Amino acid sequence: MKNNTINKKEIEKFSKIAEEWWDPKGKFKPLHKFNPIRIAYIKDNIIETFKLNQKKTPLINLKILDIGCGGGLLSEPMCRLGAQVTAIDASEKNIKVAKLHAKKNGLKINYICTSPEKLNVKNQFDVILNMEIVEHVNDVNFFLKSCSKLLKKNGIMFIATLNKTLKSYVFAIVGAEYILRWLPIGTHEWEKFLKPDKLISILKHNNLKLDRVDGMQFNMLTDKWKVSKDKSVNYIAKFIKS
Repeated sequence: MKNNTINKKEIEKFSKIAEEWWDPKGKFKPLHKFNPIRIAYIKDNIIETFKLNQKKTPLINLKILDIGCGGGLLSEPMCRLGAQVTAIDASEKNIKVAKLHAKKNGLKINYICTSPEKLNVKNQFDVILNMEIVEHVNDVNFFLKSCSKLLKKNGIMFIATLNKTLKSYVFAIVGAEYILRWLPIGTHEWEKFLKPDKLISILKHNNLKLDRVDGMQFNMLTDKWKVSKDKSVNYIAKFIKS
């Protein structure tokens, strides 16, 4: 069994463009467009599951772990919603950028350069975010097993990734990387994409039960993302630990 989920090639790829994390017109422009729908989806599902109050900071006192946090695009909004955020990434450059940006904005986020199998914590987390990360790791089984150990009983794990379909190859690689140039060429490897059934099966073996799975679809006309029934390209799944 491998005891390391870090894919060095993937880390180098994202480290090279780390300075651009917070530039909405830069290399991470697609992620900036994607971010509002992710935040709303995560927030609404957490509120519903934990029966929280709909207030300005509804996630108060919740411990959230953001895995593969990059420059902190998701960690910061979670912190603003009241959560106690620990955010990890295997790229030192990403963590440096994230720390600097959080400090500038007066946000207290515990950023650590590490991977889930190496993270030592006293207490488990209420929520784990695995957003657009499973398609970039070595040994996805071991990665998800390591993540599940960090989650409390009845805790939620969100996973957003790309389906392994012909459509996802055409849209996410040929379209987004080669034609529209939304992403640097080589951002994704289709072989690493995961069908929802495969993901559900891996997590079932780690005491995580599927609660719901939704598609995420980009509308060219409105230039916005929306939650959809179509899971053939991007999808997001919510699991509860039993």
